[in-house]
Amino acid sequence: MNDLSPLHAVLSARAPTLVEAGGAGQRRGCPLSELRDRLRRSGLRPTRQRLSLGWLLFGKGDRHLTAEMLYDEAMRAKVPVSLATVYNTLHQFTQAGLLRQLALDGSKAYFDTNPSEHHHFFLEEEGQVLDMPDCGITVDALPEPPAGMEIAGVEVIVRLRRRD
Repeated sequence: MNDLSPLHAVLSARAPTLVEAGGAGQRRGCPLSELRDRLRRSGLRPTRQRLSLGWLLFGKGDRHLTAEMLYDEAMRAKVPVSLATVYNTLHQFTQAGLLRQLALDGSKAYFDTNPSEHHHFFLEEEGQVLDMPDCGITVDALPEPPAGMEIAGVEVIVRLRRRD
C-alpha cells in the first residue's frame, strides 16, 4: 500500500472544531491541524500546496531530500504542483526555520526536516545524507569573522565513499 495515500483524505477532510476537539482551545490529534498551526506559527499561510508538501515532508520523521525527490513524491501522491512550486516552498520553509538547507553537493541542494544544529555524513556515490550521531564533535580555533559579522553556526559534514 502506498504510504502517501492518506494525503488526499486528510487534505479533503474537515478539521475538527474546538468544541469537537474538547473545547480546550486547541485542536488535538489531527495531523493536518498541527501542520496548519506549525505553518501559522512560522509566519506562513497554510495554503493547500504548502499543506500538501508539508505533509509529505514532515510526515515521515527526520529526513533529507532534494526538491526533485519531493517533486517525485508529490507526483506519486497525485499532488498537483510544479517543480518551481516545490523549490519555492522549500525555500519558504527554510526561511521560516522549518527546514535547514545543506550545501553538500554543488549541483543539488538538500533540505533537512530537522532544523536543529547537528552534523552529517554524506555518501558521495549514492548522494545520500545521514544524520551523524551526537558524539561530542568540537571545532577549535575558528577564524575571526570579518568586521561586522558573527559566526552563526558550524556544521561538520563528513564525506564517505566505499573502499575498493
